[in-house]
Amino acid sequence: MAQPHILSFKPQSRDIALREKGRGTRWNASGRYEPESREQTDEDWDALPEEDRTRRRTTVTPEFPKTIINKIRSPYVAMTRSINPYRGCEHGCSYCFARPTHAYHGLSPGLDFETKLFAKPGAAELLTAELSRPRYKVIPIQIGTNTDAYQPVEREQRIMRGIVQVLHDFNHPVSILTKNALVLRDLDLLTPMGAKNITRVMMSITTQDRHLARAMEPRTSTPDKRFDAIRQLSEAGIQTGIMLGPMIPGLNDSELEGIMARAADNGATFSAFTILRLPQEVAPIFKEWLETYAPNRARRILHHIHVMNNGRDYDPSWVRVAEPRTPFAQLITQRYRMAQRKYDIISREDRQPLNRSLFRVPSHVSGQGELF
Repeated sequence: MAQPHILSFKPQSRDIALREKGRGTRWNASGRYEPESREQTDEDWDALPEEDRTRRRTTVTPEFPKTIINKIRSPYVAMTRSINPYRGCEHGCSYCFARPTHAYHGLSPGLDFETKLFAKPGAAELLTAELSRPRYKVIPIQIGTNTDAYQPVEREQRIMRGIVQVLHDFNHPVSILTKNALVLRDLDLLTPMGAKNITRVMMSITTQDRHLARAMEPRTSTPDKRFDAIRQLSEAGIQTGIMLGPMIPGLNDSELEGIMARAADNGATFSAFTILRLPQEVAPIFKEWLETYAPNRARRILHHIHVMNNGRDYDPSWVRVAEPRTPFAQLITQRYRMAQRKYDIISREDRQPLNRSLFRVPSHVSGQGELF
């Protein structure tokens, strides 16, 4: 299928030089729970040594929770169980709705969220213990719904690899959402899980424009690598889908049909989409990014966002409803549904349920030999 022409996105502001290489924001105001408000200024930035200005190293702090499976009680999501191997995300997406969670640690949702990460090295052991409980009830687990489990530090940490190994051994159903082709590293485990219908993967793609992706999602896999990951996952027999999100009116929404067409060509069979959400500290971070990279479009884009949010930066009662209330949101939804029909892609809600019947505690955990 011929690919539609993609308008190349070129940054339009000289302020780009002030941004750290590979980071999504310059904004690093203190968390909202702190007794004092602190924010690094451009003058402070210029006073730093050259090596500190050009590279802020990522630090990873281990944490040891008592449980690893989270119980979700939210009216806005269908899932009820999730696992988050990390807090914070090195991908650095300027629009990431998870950024405000870093304020709970006394850190900034800005640069701190991208550079001061928390990891759970004991996740696999915790998961083994929880799945082995006599009264454990099998409910599909979602991974990647807060921060990406396949972010760059996973290459060294390998925490997600351990989690997938446990789920594989227990035949436990799991859905994975990621925007990193690193998921292909675990094909040896995911492929047999796919054959048993106990796993599926959604690849999140916001744009096909490499320049826009690098600016907006600086440490994610390139769009080409993500589409190739869809192809390899699908060819391995794994239910594979596409998450279009977030759609940002006036910035990337024109790419909706092209992304879905290319995803279908590469084997995606189901899809979902989200419209940009700007809760709490995400709003100033995204606005700073937008005014830096697209100053001539920033006012129009923000106007669309405010119209869809009842005049605010974010209003969940307006943007997280089953049927959109505003004309622009309705138009995006109509286009999305038409593209689904055109490219024979079903909705996420219509997918074949994952198989729960194969779950069992493996013999190397239970200490009991196999019956046959």
